[in-house]
Amino acid sequence: MSTQVMVTLPDEVYRRAASLARLSGRRMSDVLADTIALSLPPLSPQADSAQPLSALPDEQVLALADAQMEPAQDQQLSRLLNQQQAGALTEAERSELFVLMQVYQERLLRRAQALHEAVRRGLRESLQP
Repeated sequence: MSTQVMVTLPDEVYRRAASLARLSGRRMSDVLADTIALSLPPLSPQADSAQPLSALPDEQVLALADAQMEPAQDQQLSRLLNQQQAGALTEAERSELFVLMQVYQERLLRRAQALHEAVRRGLRESLQP
């Protein structure tokens, strides 16, 4: 199921989207739909059911604040992003990129939240001067 939406874009954003559509041989609407989908992925069931950081012990908060993507996933994400930039993604690779972007974004959000909690508890110094 799809919902049609009318959106007004800044001229520069429109030009970039049009250029990407032209370079990749895709319709502008598909480029914009994919861009939005990658920017707003659904949260995984694990993210929805994650225990509040305030309930975790200090060690777990610090571990989450330092969490990194698995090296193999990180390398694959970089490779797929490079291929996307070159306009050379297959449908299967596009799906894989979407999943990896979701994993990356969820971990980045959880990491930021854990860092905030660590600073609140005095376990880490604030990044702001």
